[in-house]
Amino acid sequence: MMHPSILIVEDLWKSYGKIKAVQGLTFEISKGEFFGLLGPNGAGKTTTIELLTGLIDPDRGHVTIDGLPLFMKPMEVKAKLGLVPQNFALYPTLSARDNLLFFGRIYGLKGRHLEERIASVLDIVGLSDRAQQTVATFSNGMKRRLNIATGLLHEPDILILDEPTVGVDTQSRMAIFESLRSLNQLGVTLLYTTHYIEEAQRLCDRVAIMDQGKIIALDRPAQLIRDFGKGMIRMEFYDMMDDTLLEQMGCIGSIRFVDEQKRKIYIETDQTDRASRELLEVMKAREKLLKFFHISEPNLETVFIHLTGKNLRD
Repeated sequence: MMHPSILIVEDLWKSYGKIKAVQGLTFEISKGEFFGLLGPNGAGKTTTIELLTGLIDPDRGHVTIDGLPLFMKPMEVKAKLGLVPQNFALYPTLSARDNLLFFGRIYGLKGRHLEERIASVLDIVGLSDRAQQTVATFSNGMKRRLNIATGLLHEPDILILDEPTVGVDTQSRMAIFESLRSLNQLGVTLLYTTHYIEEAQRLCDRVAIMDQGKIIALDRPAQLIRDFGKGMIRMEFYDMMDDTLLEQMGCIGSIRFVDEQKRKIYIETDQTDRASRELLEVMKAREKLLKFFHISEPNLETVFIHLTGKNLRD
């Protein structure tokens, strides 16, 4: 069953001088959806988040959140939004509970309701037993989880998360995943940006891929893989590739990326077994040049490279 849209973006533009950071973005997010936004560095993701949260104004275009126009009624709309920024928005000398008390009062919460919300969000992110602990003593993963708790205090209808797992260990990442799944199951809409493409494939109902300020693909991860996914062979070298070697590899598969130093190459192919054998055969004549060789079957990361010619973390 289709759910109504909670966020509607129509023809959104933003430029900084001659740089067109966002160019005509148009998309919708349904209520209760777990929506991913992916793009290489400089694609316009940060500007998009700033526009969707009302931190900056567009050159033109409209954003509607739960039926309200963001740029005409910003205070009403922002009450429906929760933002979890990439940088920690916490006071390190205060305890987790005192941080939440401070931000809760800014949201206008008070008394018993505030205490209940603090208890609830600490439970959601798995920090109830650390409520009195000073944030300065927290690991990065615990700080990330408290960052999420802060964005949830006022019970937003849509939570926007900007790189919420940067710099955390595997255990903390798994804890964050579980918290986000629980929130989503409770009906909270999530807009999620990440530099870990496997997270988007694992968590998101739909994914939009941005490049150069535009959305170039938007669909369910499985459908994107069906439509655009091919095998990808990644190779790195100890020294620069010459033009002859590049030409030989280009006859084996489609070259999607070569770095400026000509020491890294991505080769796309529908036949990874055959292509890998032929590439390794070519490399026999170039003894000690090959540093790294990796084969990826079709997945969301190979889709991303196919569409953008870049690795998400390059």
